[in-house]
Amino acid sequence: MISEVFIKRPVTAIVISILISIIGIIAVSTLPISQYPSIAPPTVTVTANYTGADAQTVEQTVTTLIESQINGTPGMIYMSSNSTSNGQATITVTFEVGTDIDIATLDVQNRVGIAEPALPEAVRRLGITTRKANNDILMLVALTSPKGTRSENFLANYNNLYVKDALLRVKGVGDVTAFGQPFSMRVWLDANKLANLSMTPADVSTAIAEQNSRIPGGSVGGRPQESSTVFEYPIITDSDLSNPEDFENIVVKTNKDGSIVLLKDVARVELGQFNYGTSSTVNGMTSSAMMINQTPGGNAVESAKGIVDALEKLKKSFPTDVDYTISYE
Repeated sequence: MISEVFIKRPVTAIVISILISIIGIIAVSTLPISQYPSIAPPTVTVTANYTGADAQTVEQTVTTLIESQINGTPGMIYMSSNSTSNGQATITVTFEVGTDIDIATLDVQNRVGIAEPALPEAVRRLGITTRKANNDILMLVALTSPKGTRSENFLANYNNLYVKDALLRVKGVGDVTAFGQPFSMRVWLDANKLANLSMTPADVSTAIAEQNSRIPGGSVGGRPQESSTVFEYPIITDSDLSNPEDFENIVVKTNKDGSIVLLKDVARVELGQFNYGTSSTVNGMTSSAMMINQTPGGNAVESAKGIVDALEKLKKSFPTDVDYTISYE
């Protein structure tokens, strides 16, 4: 029996016991730590946006097409989807326990790419996001305005521009969902005025797209011009529109008599949010919240510390009357 070997050789038994103890101590320091470890199977989430579409339209023109391609992915157990009235389609693909989540994400992304050409142009333009998901919320963080001098739009835009990307770089952070919406130029059409001018929303959309695009200007002095030209100068065209007044003066129609119809004649233009589906406050203060999820198998304690350190570093450059609050950890 093997026990007799160790009884007759106590020194060998002691050495092996010490080695096992040392290996155990080393292993403890490298294991992921979490108060409530996740034992759920790995999942991959696909998100697409169809601005202005209702839930039924999203389901028929986006969700169903993507689902038909994703179905049958190796290792997949089941798939669920959600199409909302704000134009968002979310598809969650659940895989067998032990499936390599990175390979599964790549497989799903490849299948989404096959479905992409059949999707509406507006969906392709906004992009389709495929990422591995962890349903366990690691932390909820909100940018706040203690004195109330900053609007929710400002906080949301600052979140998207400066805070979100910095937190995504923290080790162990898998995803950061910003509930606030970035700034967007909103065009509110007047249906009666459009009807009187025999116009449709598509006419207005086409006019905006044509007159709000950056076109390369080429250069002056380059070939095939005469060799006597010493310098070549690039032409920089600033054709992007950036404020409501610029958009209001877009020509949306030219009448037969030569008169023109401007966008402000048929619509109201303002700088607002990309989407008005969410709003948040913290202790009565204006805020913009973020939900942070960790990567599957990540160290929750280490990740939380890294997030706090990153927020403290970012706080040094926050604008006046902007602070952060950890609502959940």
